[in-house]
Amino acid sequence: MPEQECRTERQKAASIDEVNDLIERTAREGAQRMLQAALEQEVKDHLARYAHFQTEEGRRQVVANGHAPERTILTGVGPLRLARPRVDERKASGAKEYEPFSSTILPRFLRRTPSLEGALATLYLKGISTNDFPVALEAILGEKAQGLSASTISRLKAVWEREYEAWRKRPLGSTQYAYVWADGVYFNVRLEDQRSCVLVLIGANFKGEKELLGIRDGYRESEQSWKELLLEAKDRGLEIDPKLATADGGLGFWKALPQVYPTTRAQRCWVHKTANILDKLPTGMQGRAKAMIYDIYRAESKDSALKAYAQFQKAFQDKYPEAVGCLRKDEESLFTFYDFPAAHWLHIRSTNVIESVFATVRLRTDKTKGCGTRLATLTMVFKLMQEAQRNWRKLDRSQHLQLVHEGRLFVDGVLQEEAVA
Repeated sequence: MPEQECRTERQKAASIDEVNDLIERTAREGAQRMLQAALEQEVKDHLARYAHFQTEEGRRQVVANGHAPERTILTGVGPLRLARPRVDERKASGAKEYEPFSSTILPRFLRRTPSLEGALATLYLKGISTNDFPVALEAILGEKAQGLSASTISRLKAVWEREYEAWRKRPLGSTQYAYVWADGVYFNVRLEDQRSCVLVLIGANFKGEKELLGIRDGYRESEQSWKELLLEAKDRGLEIDPKLATADGGLGFWKALPQVYPTTRAQRCWVHKTANILDKLPTGMQGRAKAMIYDIYRAESKDSALKAYAQFQKAFQDKYPEAVGCLRKDEESLFTFYDFPAAHWLHIRSTNVIESVFATVRLRTDKTKGCGTRLATLTMVFKLMQEAQRNWRKLDRSQHLQLVHEGRLFVDGVLQEEAVA
């Protein structure tokens, strides 16, 4: 090849490399700007939400407070340098209705994007078909996605299905669990039976460690479906009645529970309860109502909670009887958590341990055209839960669980003997 042609080919190759470098650099810089802007907007939204928190002099109690030092996050487009905005919320931290700022975009200890298995499970539950996985993953993971053909994905899913079948028959890690959480989760996939959902059961043993106990599909969260799941858990080792179960009020779970674990006490989920009440109120009244509901279940004592409970009814009974009726519906099991250690209240008064895993994939719109068999859907839920379980933290003050195990008396979250002494 003539020297001039060789020089031209080298120049073309160099030009292509430069273009590729430019594209990668542009993508990386664009991703960094986008994420940083999203972080800033997240803080602005938080500040606006609590703009009414003010001192007597009219100054805001929740304000921006610069940025934490930059840190490197590993992503599919390369390492990104991001600075998490900080919030000065010390003056508002004592208010019962105040939710401390916590970034969902850049959690405090995040150093890398979710694993490949977590990404696959999420994509599947979002309705992405097997043939579209390589393209979708390449956009997320960059070169890491190379070689992930449709057949590779299918083989990987088959392995996961075998793992799930083995897992659901395994002996549990303990025969005794202090607390259990139950929820029925609907997903944005096309199940074989559109009336089906996925039932999830999580437990906390007496060491304070949370464990995924069971996953199965159910017919509209029916009593029979929950009974089958609870009996499976019993057969695999959960022989002794848990001390407390937390779940939504509309589940067949509550009819099934006493048939399998008759002494387990009931706690209705306050997050579900709050959402159900607000749905029965006009938008303009929801902010006030939500603050009053917070006053109920965040009260320091059961007596204070019952006073706030009565105040809510007086405030809304005349104009919004349906909202008040929704609150009254589960009175017998709304305040059970006060009979357990105060350090555990945050954990046991809601099913957030389940909700937080599926918040982004729960069914909120019409079902997509994504295909999904019963087993494949259960498998993806299983993989998502396994990913989440790695980050579950122990219950606060887990040493108090021994006292719960012994049946010691707690009043307003305090061990009775200690309160008397």
